[in-house]
Amino acid sequence: MQNQMRPQPESQQQLDIRPTPRVEMGLYPLDSFAYEFPGNEIWIEFSMPEFTAICPFSDFPDFGTINLRYVPNERCIELKSLKLYINSFRNVKIFHEHVINVILEDFVAACDPMKLEVEGDFNVRGNIKTVVRASYAKN
Repeated sequence: MQNQMRPQPESQQQLDIRPTPRVEMGLYPLDSFAYEFPGNEIWIEFSMPEFTAICPFSDFPDFGTINLRYVPNERCIELKSLKLYINSFRNVKIFHEHVINVILEDFVAACDPMKLEVEGDFNVRGNIKTVVRASYAKN
């Protein structure tokens, strides 16, 4: 029976669901600087409580807190670029699950951390609270 079950169509409400393609997001680039103590494991934590993006399903704004923790390898993220990067999601149509994956991929590409944890703690909408977490560890 399990093998015969198929996922439902993308939108049973006949909504026009169009997330912003990655190449059109226009996200601000993340900058980094040299970590002067490579090999010293420290955790750096950021909390960004004013995150905003657009829900591709409803076109309404989504609000949440992005929490990010990482152990630098040879580079650290520069804070002003992180602020501009996070704020550049404001006009992006993106699902909660994809937000966290995009942030994780971009952060890893920018500073090649030893470890990274990203959490999106999104505000309640329609009686549903969403928390999405992803992690990365360098081999």
